[in-house]
Amino acid sequence: MSSRIIPTLRYQDAASATEWLCKAFGFERHLVVTDDDGQVEHAQLTLNGDMIMLGPVRDGPFDELQKTPGAVGGVGTQSPYIVVDDVDAHYRRAVDAGAEVMMEPEDQGYGGRLYSCRDPEGHLWNFGSYDPWQP
Repeated sequence: MSSRIIPTLRYQDAASATEWLCKAFGFERHLVVTDDDGQVEHAQLTLNGDMIMLGPVRDGPFDELQKTPGAVGGVGTQSPYIVVDDVDAHYRRAVDAGAEVMMEPEDQGYGGRLYSCRDPEGHLWNFGSYDPWQP
């Protein structure tokens, strides 16, 4: 099964973001499109069969609709929640890569375990073991 809802993010440095997201969170490159100078124009990254897409900040019509956290005072209006098997191991990997932890791993009242962190450009990410698709 493939994901049908795919979060999209913008980064000032899409190449560095691609590298960091793979190192810190375990994403794998599905498709990375670069320009003639080697700059990332579009990236599709996967994790456990799900996907995110990212690209650089540009000066175009879409960029008036979506901003980076840094462009709006360091806060976001949405954040991905990604199901992982081992929250604590994932947390350690992210911390080792320099993620800014916003919420330490903690068991949740509704089930599962969760932590939240920011990537180097300030996007908020949530990783947990609670899978809302499971009964």
